[in-house]
Amino acid sequence: MTPGNKNSYNSLKKITVNDNEYNYYSLNEAEKNGLEGINKLPKSLKVLLENLLRYEDDLSVTKSQIEAIKNWLKTKKSKTEIAYRPARVLLQDYTGIPAVADLAAMREAVKEKNKDPNTINPLSAVDLVIDHSVQVDQSAKADSFEKNVDIEFERNGERYSFLKWGQQAFDNFRIVPPGTGICHQVNLEYLSKVVWSEEFKGEKYLFPDTLVGTDSHTTMVNGLSVLGWGVGGIEAEAGMLGQPISMLIPEVIGFEIKNKLPEGTTATDLVLTVVKMLRDKGVVGKFVEFYGEGLKNLTLADRATIANMAPEYGATCGFFPIDEETLKYLKFSGRDQQTVDIVENYAKEQGLWASNEIEFTDIISLDMSTVVPTISGPKRPQDKVLLTDAPGSFKKVLQEATNKNEKSISKVTNTDYEIKDGSILIAAITSCTNTSNPNVLIGAGLLAKKAIEKGLQVKPWVKTSLAPGSQVVTDYLAKAGLNTYLDQLGFNLVGYGCTTCIGNSGPLPENIVEAIQKENIYAVSVLSGNRNFEGRISPHIKANYLASPPLVVAYAIAGHMEVDLYKDPLGKDKEGKDVFLKDIWPSNKEIEDTLKDSLNAEMFIQRYSNVSEGPTQWQKIKTDKSSIYNWDEGSTYVKKPPFFDSLPDKPEGFKEIKDARPLLILGDMVTTDHISPAGSIQKDSPTGEYFMEHQILPKDYNSYGSRRGNHEVMMRGTFANIRIRNEMAPGTEGGFTKLYPEEKVLPVYDAVVEYKKRGTDLVVIGGKEYGTGSSRDWAAKGTKLLGIKAVIAESFERIHRSNLIGMGILPLQFIEDINRKNLKLIGSELISILNIEKGVNPSDEVTVEIKYASGEIKKIKTLCRIDTKNELEYYKNGGILQYVLRNMI
Repeated sequence: MTPGNKNSYNSLKKITVNDNEYNYYSLNEAEKNGLEGINKLPKSLKVLLENLLRYEDDLSVTKSQIEAIKNWLKTKKSKTEIAYRPARVLLQDYTGIPAVADLAAMREAVKEKNKDPNTINPLSAVDLVIDHSVQVDQSAKADSFEKNVDIEFERNGERYSFLKWGQQAFDNFRIVPPGTGICHQVNLEYLSKVVWSEEFKGEKYLFPDTLVGTDSHTTMVNGLSVLGWGVGGIEAEAGMLGQPISMLIPEVIGFEIKNKLPEGTTATDLVLTVVKMLRDKGVVGKFVEFYGEGLKNLTLADRATIANMAPEYGATCGFFPIDEETLKYLKFSGRDQQTVDIVENYAKEQGLWASNEIEFTDIISLDMSTVVPTISGPKRPQDKVLLTDAPGSFKKVLQEATNKNEKSISKVTNTDYEIKDGSILIAAITSCTNTSNPNVLIGAGLLAKKAIEKGLQVKPWVKTSLAPGSQVVTDYLAKAGLNTYLDQLGFNLVGYGCTTCIGNSGPLPENIVEAIQKENIYAVSVLSGNRNFEGRISPHIKANYLASPPLVVAYAIAGHMEVDLYKDPLGKDKEGKDVFLKDIWPSNKEIEDTLKDSLNAEMFIQRYSNVSEGPTQWQKIKTDKSSIYNWDEGSTYVKKPPFFDSLPDKPEGFKEIKDARPLLILGDMVTTDHISPAGSIQKDSPTGEYFMEHQILPKDYNSYGSRRGNHEVMMRGTFANIRIRNEMAPGTEGGFTKLYPEEKVLPVYDAVVEYKKRGTDLVVIGGKEYGTGSSRDWAAKGTKLLGIKAVIAESFERIHRSNLIGMGILPLQFIEDINRKNLKLIGSELISILNIEKGVNPSDEVTVEIKYASGEIKKIKTLCRIDTKNELEYYKNGGILQYVLRNMI
């Protein structure tokens, strides 16, 4: 950290904690010296304000930016762009590998210009947690974990060797090896400090711990009062290299929490309720900050669960203030006393301690005593379904999706059972959202214990798995003696990582897949995850429901989505009596008592004391010690990215977009999963053909997520999700389009190859909330490599819009109630962005000309969604990394 050389509000002060002296930028001093009223700011904006005070240099951070945060209090909104510098960056391996590949390619580009390649180095702390690669290949067996780890290293040896090279080649770059846990849980339990400390010129400085992460659920750590959110990999890479994050001062929605959760409900029920409330409210691009007397009734794990799902409610972050619960958690998770004392002293001194005298842009309130058991599905996290309504709701979903009057039934070969529409085929305790919460996991363990004692079993067609976000989870389940009951129900440990939630649910048994395909069964998964988008969990599963870990176990026993968990028996006990969910549901007191006896600080200290060692398979990986990477031409995992090849010294500026063809016309809520899937690769696809040419067998395909270091694979996988529906090719599902003027239906990639030969520009047309979901930069990188010049949509999700600009793609938004439907677009049109070559300014109106096949010409106005001056510079440079690289050279 290098503080700015200006200090307009004389805010630099000293604070002593346990005889240690630190410098800090005091908000109280700044208020006395001209920033009147800032004590009423939301806590999250105080964190941004401290950041600006600390970095004020009159270049990237000016006095007027600081004043704008004070002036925010007048209208509770702002059009001012600020330059924000988070303290650190968090990566996971799906996004980390392309990031390291980009940095390695940038080093080569610098070397080619006869400059020092070591100038390309992270300037802030970067932690990469390898958590996205483990798959549920083996499940429901005592040795599932060991076998899955072996397969993971076999599959990913090349990728992991590349990451190990990066660890020795770059400064400030730490790797948490595979098998440790999920990045957000490791962040919560170990990496975060709440108040960060760094030295500058021999003096220690204290400031709020802040970060950006290349995973949208980075927000989880907001529950620990650490301000952080997800960004695309490209923006994170620019941040690592010292580029501030350019952002508008956000609106802040206050979310008041009252009362406490009733008996029989969980943090999962609460968060799914919050997601629905905030989606209905509309908080995209805004901060949400929680306050109120009910906070004292939320454990830190409950807060982390709510903060985790900020991307699902659409907010940039879901921030909780520092209070006694924060300190209690820091102690409980094994942080040292000095860290805890610094957090308490600093928070109280800076006005970051919880209080209610805050001015928000708007407020919303929830009485937690009204929360009832809830699930969400079948394809969006905000599709809230009360557990009481679940059977009826599913019947309706099934009817709408299939138009069947009677359920299809399919016999499973070599078994004595059959599956039917609505059968639950995957039940997974998975994901950072819930496995970081001891209450719901102990709840699942106690429910499993009671189920076994009553003689209940999981249905034989259900694939069950337990994949916690940290090793501490299995420690406390074992100490409570609950792991054996989960094992008996098939919820054996399969790995420490994202697994089913990211789409790594692994293969279903062949006889089950045959049975699904034979009768086109509408199959279901139930998972304790945060994402249930179409095609994400498994290619064979149509409907996906999010539920708490205890409900996942209950549904695995029930085996079908139409079982009414309130009224229908789950089975019979040893005496032949009906057993209902209420008979095996643990009370809150049972959960709390078990937790008290089975979880302690020593577990955290022990598990994280040797965090960088990793399993023996990791320790055995050898790598070259060099600052320039030696690319292997034959690799199908890691290839040199093409983004910096032959980079001209001067920015390309604005280029003409004339007579472009639509490549896809898409509906509402198209996710980054639709644009760039992370899951399984289909044999009959352009990627499958590429693998055939390179003699890769289907068993070695791995997933799209694990292939993100190879642009050839990712380009072919763009818009290749098996559930994407392109309105240009009606009647098709998956990555197809219609080539014009021939009107020939082709895979998207094959059409792109043809259009490239013709020198045709391409555009994509979208509906509302285009690019919702994961912070997946390959959704923008792939779009760029396909030659798409602009995306025109009704609205954009925050991260994807920024990623498009970060790759030099123009985002335009329909205005005045115009959309693809009332324009009657079918894909045969030619589209020109008029006068774009003359330049635009942020938020300008841009005229788009549409030439129809009939000869008719329409001109419409659109809003340029380049929102800030910095973003405009990125666009003119062909992308953010190109901009950073030119500035460094």
